[in-house]
Amino acid sequence: MKTIEVVAAIIRKDDKIFATQRGYGEWKDYWEAPGGKVEPGESPIQALRREIREELDTEISVDKFLTTIEWDYPKFHLTMHCYMCSLLNDALHLNEHEAARWLGVDDLRSVNWLPADDQLLPLIERELSI
Repeated sequence: MKTIEVVAAIIRKDDKIFATQRGYGEWKDYWEAPGGKVEPGESPIQALRREIREELDTEISVDKFLTTIEWDYPKFHLTMHCYMCSLLNDALHLNEHEAARWLGVDDLRSVNWLPADDQLLPLIERELSI
C-alpha cells in the first residue's frame, strides 16, 4: 500500500481552532485541519508553512509538535504530522477549501471530520482546555 506523508496545522486563536472543508476529490465535504503533502527535500515544518501559504494566503507560527497520526485509508496509508500553530496575521483566504469555521471545544464534533483528523479531536480538546 502506498504511503503519503502530510502535515496538518491545528491553527489556534484564543479558545478556537480553524477547520476547513474539502472542496474536491473522494473526501469532498469532509472537514480537516489545513495542510498537505511533504515534498521531497522539505522538512515537515517547511512543508506546513508552504501549504498554509498556498491554501490560505497567510503566515503561521509553528508553535509545537502535537502528534503523528498513522491511518489506513482504502487506497493509501497516511502519515500525518500535526502541529499546534498560530496566525502571524489575521488575513485568511480559502484557495482550495469550500468552507471554513473557527470551532471551540463544544463545536469540534459538530462537523464531519476526515477519519484521520477525527483521531486528533481528543488531543485538540485537551489543548483548548489549557
